[in-house]
Amino acid sequence: MNCPDCGNERTRVIDTGASADGTSVRRRRECQRCSFRFTTYERPEWESLQVKKRDGTIESFDRQKLRAGIERAVEKRDVTETTVTALVDDIESELQGREARIVSSSLIGELVSENLRTLDKIAYIRFVSVYKAFSEPEEFLRELDAVLDAELDDFEASNGSL
Repeated sequence: MNCPDCGNERTRVIDTGASADGTSVRRRRECQRCSFRFTTYERPEWESLQVKKRDGTIESFDRQKLRAGIERAVEKRDVTETTVTALVDDIESELQGREARIVSSSLIGELVSENLRTLDKIAYIRFVSVYKAFSEPEEFLRELDAVLDAELDDFEASNGSL
C-alpha cells in the first residue's frame, strides 16, 4: 500500500478491525518514511458474481457502475451520499445472497427501481425512463400516472376513503 502523502511503498498496519457495517476490514496504516497515518478499507471482491446484459454478453458485477446509475437518478434530489451507499450495499447484498452466480441486468434494474420508488419518486421516474429506455412521451406519462395512482391509493388508505 503506497502512502497517500509521500508515495512510499513501505507502510505498516497499526490496527485492524471490522468496519461498522461488518462488510469490510478497516486498517490503520503508517508510512515508514514520513510517519503519515491513514485508514484503508478492504472489501471482498466476489468475482463469481456476473451480470448478463440484454444483448447476451456477460461481464463482472461492477459496484461503481451500479452506484453511478443511482447517483444520476438522485442528482439534485434530497438524497444523501450515505443513503446512496446504503442502497448500493443493500442491492449488492441481495444479489450476493442469491443462489445464482449470474444475474440479469434486468434483475438489477428492478431492484434499483423498487428501492428508488420508496426512497424518492422523482429519482425513480428518472431511473426507469433510462432503464426501460422510454422512446415516446406516452411511455413516460404512463409510468408517471402509475406513480401518481399509487400515491393516491396510499393517501386514501391512510386517510380512509373519501
